Amino acid sequence: MAGGEGKRMRPLTLTRPKPMLPVAGKPILQINLEVITEFFKKIYVVVGYRKYVVMQHFGNKFNNAEIEYIEQKEQIGTANAISVLKEKIRNKFIVMNGDIVVSENVIKNFVHFTDENNTENALCLTKVENPSDYGVVEIDENNRIVVIEEKPKNPKSNLINAGIYMFDTKIFRLIENLGKSERAEYEITDAIKILIKNKEIYGYVIETNEFWMDVGKPWDLLTANEILLKNIKSGIYGNVDERVTIKNNVIVGRDTEILSGSYIIGPCCIGRNCKIGPNTFIRPYTSIGDNCHIGNAVEIKNSIIMCNTNVPHLSYVGDSIIGEHCNLGAGTNIANLRHDKAEIDVKIDDKIINSGRIKLGAIIGDNVKTGINSTILPGTVVYPNARINAGEIVKWQFGRNLKL
Repeated sequence: MAGGEGKRMRPLTLTRPKPMLPVAGKPILQINLEVITEFFKKIYVVVGYRKYVVMQHFGNKFNNAEIEYIEQKEQIGTANAISVLKEKIRNKFIVMNGDIVVSENVIKNFVHFTDENNTENALCLTKVENPSDYGVVEIDENNRIVVIEEKPKNPKSNLINAGIYMFDTKIFRLIENLGKSERAEYEITDAIKILIKNKEIYGYVIETNEFWMDVGKPWDLLTANEILLKNIKSGIYGNVDERVTIKNNVIVGRDTEILSGSYIIGPCCIGRNCKIGPNTFIRPYTSIGDNCHIGNAVEIKNSIIMCNTNVPHLSYVGDSIIGEHCNLGAGTNIANLRHDKAEIDVKIDDKIINSGRIKLGAIIGDNVKTGINSTILPGTVVYPNARINAGEIVKWQFGRNLKL
């Protein structure tokens, strides 16, 4: 399911669907397709919001699996997204949210679990510290689901819906009879409640050695990026000057140049056709997209820089996410730490959200330009197409009302 915008991820999703946000050098949806194409040869991708971003990136084939796109014309809930497949599905099938990140063994063990329990309806579950932000699930001693409740104030379980389902075709009949929820959407949890009543659905609890993560807010991209980069292996496919220092696991894409005096500490990932240096310092857990220029005396730390973006001279970028086609003028500095070392609040649209992070720089949308010696304070959100003047100090939000 890759049809939603992801409003909590703004401004990054104003120009792309949420599953197309990159971590560790790849869109989230690509990471998931790499996992599920190990087991399935036909994938239906439900698209809607900015669908062509998805379709142009993947085409009709990925890892020898056939991809067929089905449009959800209105984004009115998860049950509605599943219902658009009614004419395509003839047997039991797996549904997966496009904005989570999972390891291969999650899917493998989930399928094995459904076979062992001889069930055609099942739900992946995972344990979290703050379950009240999710759909909370309770199971009995036989792993049969007995309760599912959306965002309860006083949850009785720390198990939540992990956004991976197995259904048979009966689910389409159940969806047809659903009414809209309080959010004016058709919710798959309402159909699941009917399966619970009939004792027809089981829950598989993701093990501690399996990886699952919900990417719900912009700074979650930094967490996912860090976790995934820890598992990369070095691969130097570009041209590296002999006076460059590279430590730990680093990926350098084809046709990328790393110029003299640059110092790179992995794990980090640099895309194709980039120019890095001279005298650039790239610190761990940094992901740089294709066709980027990171230039003289620039320091990048624990950040995601998307494709076609330039940070050419004398700048610092820490704990930040920078969109595509951006250019930071010489001496642009992005602060990532408050003087009092308190957790950083972020204002997205009209809502102030505590990030839970002590270090967080800027969240910058696509096609942003900054003037020389500009300063961006911790937790600042910069909307697409913004222009920050030379010497300007920016905080909270900038450029919200600009046209895309």
